[in-house]
Amino acid sequence: MVNDPARLRPASIHDVAKLAGVSYQTVSRVLNDRPNIRETTKQRVLDAMAELSFRPNRAARMLATSRSRTIGVIAAVHGSYYGPTSIVSATEDVAREHGYSTFLANPRNVDASSLADAMERLIAEGVEGIVAVAPQTQSTEAIKSVRVPVPIALVQNQADSDSAGLSVDNALGASLAVRHLVSLGHRRIATVRGPEGWAEADGRLRGFLETLADSGLDPVAVETGDWTAEAGYLAYQRLHSLGMTAVYCANDQMALGLIHGASERGVRVPADLSVVGFDDVPEAAHYLPPLTTIRQDFEELGRRAVTVLIGRLGGEDTRFDTPVTPQLVVRASTMPPQTA
Repeated sequence: MVNDPARLRPASIHDVAKLAGVSYQTVSRVLNDRPNIRETTKQRVLDAMAELSFRPNRAARMLATSRSRTIGVIAAVHGSYYGPTSIVSATEDVAREHGYSTFLANPRNVDASSLADAMERLIAEGVEGIVAVAPQTQSTEAIKSVRVPVPIALVQNQADSDSAGLSVDNALGASLAVRHLVSLGHRRIATVRGPEGWAEADGRLRGFLETLADSGLDPVAVETGDWTAEAGYLAYQRLHSLGMTAVYCANDQMALGLIHGASERGVRVPADLSVVGFDDVPEAAHYLPPLTTIRQDFEELGRRAVTVLIGRLGGEDTRFDTPVTPQLVVRASTMPPQTA
């Protein structure tokens, strides 16, 4: 009957035990992946769970095991940015592979009070650890100032020495971009850097300047953007008359805007101006022209973050000593400069 209360209520651990012909303690051992359970018995329990559409109660599991099998994820950045969003998604995927679910906290502001509130909400949910995506110096310092009773993996901030392995080597990425342009014969190169206060922006600018200097070159100009396509578009208006043959942009969105600004002025990319971005967003291969860029491995960042947390939960000082290596992806937006 549709209105039968026994069919309307969620299945319990005792229902599973009865259908599988085992004790409820055995069901609990299967749920918590305990050893020394016969495979045939384990399969009977799993089949009963599937037949009853059984979903384990998280609160009950916490009472029984003192573990929630959950990880908190906090995006300590205001706004929607490709990098942080991709890292959050990758962390969720990797956590799931390890048998953990995730709770996401996305505070509206990155001040100390807002971030402390976000972490307290995660603690209240019973998370065992927190992955904090904190690319800004402000958010990094705020998170480090909050005392919480669980381990934290601080991601995307190479400026923090303890978290260097949970970031991409931004300086190397910028160096790869500059070396590519120099190898094509470019000598007049400008850049559109990211905003002040972002570790990524600082690293990408540092790599740009150091590699230019190593090549015996000075930058034509250093413009500052805010990661948006509009910023790249406006930056080109300021760069147009400076006579550069190439521009390295600190992310793909700003490169998109810069290409738009150049095309409006009748400047052809790459015939008149080579452009390199950073990130390799999914749309980069479909820009006009397809964008040469620096690819970040966000899946590896997520894997490392979860690995660090799981290690620390087990009492180990798990860490990665070197940042993730980026990769140059060469497409049609770069070519040797035109000769007179």
